[in-house]
Order: sequence, then structure tokens, then C-alpha cells
Amino acid sequence: MVGMDLAAAGGYSAAVPTPSPPPSVVPAGNSLATSLATSLAAAPLAAASGPPRPALASAAGAPVVLQVLPALISGGVERGTLEIAAALRAAGMRPLVASAGGRLVGPLEALGARHVTLPLDRKSPAALWRNAGALARLAREEGVAIVHARSRAPAWSALAAARRAGCRFVTTYHGSYNEGFPGKRLYNSVMARGERVIAISRFIAELVAARHGVGPERLRVIPRGVDPDLFDPAPFGRDGAGRDGAGRDGAGRDGAPAARVAALRAAWGVPEGRPVVLLPGRLTRWKGQAVLVEAMAAVPGAVALLVGGAEGKPAFRAELEAMIAARGLGGRVLLTGGTDDMPAALAMADVAVNASTDPEAFGRTVIEAQAMALPVIATDHGGARETVEEGVTGWRVPPGDVPALAAALRRALAMPAEARAAMGARARAAVLAGHTTAAMQRATLDVYRELL
Repeated sequence: MVGMDLAAAGGYSAAVPTPSPPPSVVPAGNSLATSLATSLAAAPLAAASGPPRPALASAAGAPVVLQVLPALISGGVERGTLEIAAALRAAGMRPLVASAGGRLVGPLEALGARHVTLPLDRKSPAALWRNAGALARLAREEGVAIVHARSRAPAWSALAAARRAGCRFVTTYHGSYNEGFPGKRLYNSVMARGERVIAISRFIAELVAARHGVGPERLRVIPRGVDPDLFDPAPFGRDGAGRDGAGRDGAGRDGAPAARVAALRAAWGVPEGRPVVLLPGRLTRWKGQAVLVEAMAAVPGAVALLVGGAEGKPAFRAELEAMIAARGLGGRVLLTGGTDDMPAALAMADVAVNASTDPEAFGRTVIEAQAMALPVIATDHGGARETVEEGVTGWRVPPGDVPALAAALRRALAMPAEARAAMGARARAAVLAGHTTAAMQRATLDVYRELL
């Protein structure tokens, strides 16, 4: 740990000069650029309270909020960035986002936000220092009031930029972040240095308080949310009467819901009349796709859909393909790739699975499935403990426990359709009560207003 009281410090000082980068203080084998971390951590920090800084609004008078993240390709952090940009625009503020770009830049700009492309996906010390300068210039030119950092490497650049430009600094602590080698806690600690630190679950809030000493005066718990109009089971006939139904056009998307489901079923080769298990999430080892493949060998008759892209990890996809073939599960476990129509994908399923072997900080795919009135089987750790109520909205199983997952799947699929639909209805009701996008947006904007 660094030699300071983070809870008392407030994680901010506009007056601290930014030192030149040291020649090299990166521990051997650590490419995570702790040189910048060490330099910033060594500087005294002022309390978060006090009069507003000068750069509180653009020339037009609307407060400008700059969100900073590595890239805009896919994922929960990225979707949350777009959701907050939309909320800022609706509230009369100016949303500004800096990242290395990606396929979500177009949708972001369609919301009325401005995107600035910077190499924020790079982690070398030189890149972090250059990004800090570029972000500081951007903040001054645009009259940025608040810099909101959402990922560790760019957060160090964002912290330095906020200090140089006199901006308020907010972080969202999105993950449980391992501490497997020297210097990693220091590197991670930037996410606890905001004047306000947003934790995306109670699990993460407890972790931040324990590791970094952040107290309630700075820590805010804001769970992730789902849009219940987009993830709406009614157009698909998931109102207790079954699945794959037809109805009114689905929430803002082209095509009738039944046609959307049929298109995915045909594209993925999903057979009719078979129970469907769906695991959404990018193909990466800790998401637990291999655990589900193993479990499916003991769940006869069902089809499992692993819905998510490899995102630069073709070797793991090849490993999964080999596992499927070796266990004779071809045609029963399908690697579908990603989809832009997750509501339709969920609509063809009977049960959803989150099999993550490491704790999910929150687990947005869980509440998306629940919003679609699906029971969820999730691993019993991390954020899933806050969203999946055992026997009420789904089931929890020990992480990595193949027999337990298989048994839970058999139990779920053996339930009468009416009982499974009732569990799904309870799951959706829980989402509406506490995990909507609108609630997350309101709470985040309230955090911003604390600092304006």
C-alpha cells in the first residue's frame, strides 16, 4: 500500500504539480506502468471538499463530463459509458468520451456525445504520460468539470490530467482486480482515488473499503442496470405462456420478435423442440464456458448456446471446440459468436447460466436474463449473490463444480413450465425493483452533482 490515508485524502489535488516521469521504477516483469502510479501516489492529496474548481462548465454553460476508458468495442464497462452519456445529454450536460475507439463509437455519437480517439488502451509508462498530457489539454479546451475514469491504466492518465486541469475526479471500481505480484495493489489503487468512488455492487464496495480504506464519505454503491423496455419478455410471449411467442414489435428494434428469434435459430442451427441453456459472455477462461461444456455431458437432450465472441482469444475457442468434440457434444453445445440482439437470443432459452470461476464484480448478463423472465443458475460468489436469490429467482452453485452445475440444470429443466415461468417472473420483478438502467443513470448523475 502507498503511504497515505486514502479515506481521509479524498483522492484529489488540483494544486499538485505533475512531476516528470522517473527513468524506471517498474518492478521486474511488471509491464503495468507503476512508474506513473508511484509518482502520483507520492504526492500529497487534498480533501475532496471545498469550493468548486474553475473548470466547471463549457463556454455554453453546460457542465462537461469526460469519461475515460481503454476502448469502445464491447462489454459492460463500455455499455455503461454509453448509458451515462445518454443520461448526461438528457440532463442538459455535455458528454465527452475518450478512448482508443471501437465499434461502439458510432452508437455513442448517435446519442449526441463527442468521442476523442487517444491510445488509452496502451499501458507503457511513456503512453500513460503522453495520454495524461493529451487528456489535460482536452479538459482545458473543452472546459471539463468532471473526469470519470473507468479502467486502471487510463485512470492513472486521467488522474494526472484532472490534477493539471483543475477538474473533479470520479472513478468506477468495475472489478475485483487481482493482486498477484508486487506493485499490483498500488497499480489498482487508482480506482480508489476518486473524490467519489462508485462501486458496482456491495461485494465491490466491501472490497474497496477493505483494500484501500475508502470510507462512506467517498464511496457510493450503484449497481449496474438493464433497460426493461429493451429486455422485455412480453413481445416474445414470455409472459408465462412459454417461449418463442409473437406479439407487438420489440422495443425499438426492426422486425417482429418471432422473426428475430427465428433468424438467430436458423443462423446458429438451434434445433426446434429441445430445451435450451444459454451462457452469454465473451469467450475467456474465467467466464466458465468450459465448466458448462463439461456439465452438458450430464444433461441429456438439452442444447447449450455459448453466446459471445472470442475477442482476440482464438486459442480458447479452439480449446472449447476440441472439448465439445471429445465429449461427443457436437450439435448440443454451440459456439454462436456474438450477437447484437441478446433479447432475442435469451427469448429462445429455458434457463440462463453464469458459470464464472472468478467472482463477477456485478454480472450484467445475469440481470439481462432475469429481465427476460429467465431463471438463472449462477456461481455462488461475487455480485451474483446480490442478484440471484436461491430457489426464488434461480440457483447458485459452487464455482467450477461441474456436477453441481449439471444437477442444477437438470432440476431447472425438469420443472413444470408454469413453475419455471413463475420463477422467471419473480426474477424480472426483482430487476424492475432494483436494477434498471434508469436507476443507475439517476444515481450516477447524483454523484456528479455532489461535485458540481
